[in-house]
Amino acid sequence: MKRREFIALLGGAVATTSVGARAQQPKMLRVGYSGMLPRGAPHYDAFEKRMAELGYQQGRNFTFEYIQSPSFEGYDLTYRELVARKVDILLAAGNEPALRAAQAARAAEGATSIVFIALDFDPVERGYAASLSRPGNNSTGIFVSQLELAGKRVELLRETFPRARRVGLFWDAASREQAMAAAAAATSLGFEPHLLELKGQPPDYAAALTPMDRSPGEPVMLPASPLILRDRATLARLLLERRSPSISAFREVMEAGALMSYGVNLVDVFRDMANVVGQVARSSNAGDVPMRAPSHFHTAFNLKTAKALGIEIPPTLVARADEVIE
Repeated sequence: MKRREFIALLGGAVATTSVGARAQQPKMLRVGYSGMLPRGAPHYDAFEKRMAELGYQQGRNFTFEYIQSPSFEGYDLTYRELVARKVDILLAAGNEPALRAAQAARAAEGATSIVFIALDFDPVERGYAASLSRPGNNSTGIFVSQLELAGKRVELLRETFPRARRVGLFWDAASREQAMAAAAAATSLGFEPHLLELKGQPPDYAAALTPMDRSPGEPVMLPASPLILRDRATLARLLLERRSPSISAFREVMEAGALMSYGVNLVDVFRDMANVVGQVARSSNAGDVPMRAPSHFHTAFNLKTAKALGIEIPPTLVARADEVIE
């Protein structure tokens, strides 16, 4: 081969390689999410960390668009903004108002996939999914059977407080059904349930607790709700001042000062949510990706709070716990 021909061939090969290299550059995956907590919340960080482990590096082939919402009503605006940013996948974590807002915002776009956590509702029963194995509607996610967990929390309260007569049950726009399920369980276990509605923004927690004024020292239950999670420090302090023992759906609320918690570990759930996002990114339709369900529920006790309240947690319960703060 003549030198001139060799150089021409080599140049063509280099050009072809450069074009191929550009063609193989990873596609940017844009994921949008709106929640009520600041972006640095541990479970949000866990999601981004797991995405990185799956090969999605922030700024290189992945971007996480986050907008904090001030309330349930704010989701309509924040999800419309995320769709306007042309995200590939919308995350709707936990409550039904967030999923409704994500679906409404997507309606004009059509192609955007949705990955959601059904934390306080049954997605099949409500029509958001055709089935858990094949949800359809370009949507999939994680289903937590929160109504069953609400009943289990009441059982834990009964084991801890065998002589208690009344139980207070907080509820808001995202957790009314949890309170109803807990009330049914409470009645069957000999409690007199008191429904404590959260009103206002931010909610007036002290006013909500008024029905428990004639029941000092009786337990209250805190549902799986972004408001409870967001305001956990304020609420835990108020309950401690009132000397009211409490059980929460989230360990983070227990860590802030509630007496105990039973439910999913949000860090684990958001890591698994990243796994679902990875599956959806490789799929032609999110609705073909089966929904997941947590396999473990986290039990935790705050013995510092127990000491402050003058309460002794039965040793058999402490021995069964996944986490104990002393």
